[in-house]
Amino acid sequence: MELFPHQIEALGKLKSGSILNGGVGTGKTFTALAYYMKDHGEKDLYVITTAKKRNNGDWVKEAEAIGIKELVVDSWNNITNYLSISNAFFIFDEQRVVGYNTWGKTFIKISKVNNWILLSATPGDTWEDYIPVFIANGFYRNKTDFIEQHVEYDRFSKFPKIKAYHNQGKLFNFRRMLLVQMDMERHTTRMRKYVNTDYDKVMMKNVMVNRWNPFTDEPILNASEFTQVTRRLVAEHKDRQWYAKFIMSVHDKIIVFYNYTYELEILINICESLEKPYSMYNGRKHQEIPETDEWIYLVQYTAGAEGWNCIDTDTMLFYSLNYSYKIMEQAEGRIDRMNTPYTNLEYFNLTSLSPIDKNVRKAIEKKKRFNASAFGRRGMGG
Repeated sequence: MELFPHQIEALGKLKSGSILNGGVGTGKTFTALAYYMKDHGEKDLYVITTAKKRNNGDWVKEAEAIGIKELVVDSWNNITNYLSISNAFFIFDEQRVVGYNTWGKTFIKISKVNNWILLSATPGDTWEDYIPVFIANGFYRNKTDFIEQHVEYDRFSKFPKIKAYHNQGKLFNFRRMLLVQMDMERHTTRMRKYVNTDYDKVMMKNVMVNRWNPFTDEPILNASEFTQVTRRLVAEHKDRQWYAKFIMSVHDKIIVFYNYTYELEILINICESLEKPYSMYNGRKHQEIPETDEWIYLVQYTAGAEGWNCIDTDTMLFYSLNYSYKIMEQAEGRIDRMNTPYTNLEYFNLTSLSPIDKNVRKAIEKKKRFNASAFGRRGMGG
């Protein structure tokens, strides 16, 4: 395989312990494999990735294309199975070690006796996200050491809440040492179009003021239910369904992302009314894209926002926005690939001027994760 200039530049900067940071579709996989062959080819290769990439055999195919015949590929869910491995080389794909959870702690243990790199399309949002990587590189003894040097907690918060970070110059320097940026000059342009659909304002007011669930005809009991009811109200409105049907009808090939099962039911009804071939990727069905001149591919965010790609279409529809900008970025990247023949990629985002949709969109545009719990608590008067 011939590497692109931005991949060759990154290759020269990589070392064990690095974070290879490149947007979706920039070719991190081949760059990581090339680094392994160049500097660690005598060691056994282990790849920890998403379940979808493992099941699809993507890493095995790309390894064979670059001349690597033997490797072990497994999902993050099984990372604890590799605690006994030493003197090998690990590629941790689709970075999952943000925070100090089971995956993060296991990663630290593996990193102590192996060489490794991390691949990420979206770097950490806060310094907390970098704690496992900093510890794995020997910058800190443990989480307590990091906290004592840098973290000031809010004394008046009911739960542990960071008020400020200290000595951030040191943190910036450590991150600079580890982060290898892959900046690719894309030939594509992402054209995001937001379509404001109508919603039932009377019913929404009843939910917001009286905290009443119109789907169960009972009082709303908690913050989570409050948020879910407001989302469902805007998602099921006939106006949103009409716009979705129109967009799906005028494009021959389109990928449609959704959040909830009730949205899937709406989308299936639209597909069948349009009499277009369609298939699905969600928690229960892992179907391939139809091999026809026209098709609709219905994808649930959590199940299919990463780990696959499609260069046969230039159009996506987001029936509702996901809470996480990282998930949205990953989803958009399914069609924004180095080898796509398209230049202008269209992304239709269905939203509304309702409080819930405005807050979700605001969080996404700020590259944050929408805080559903906080929204629900405010709605419930908490």
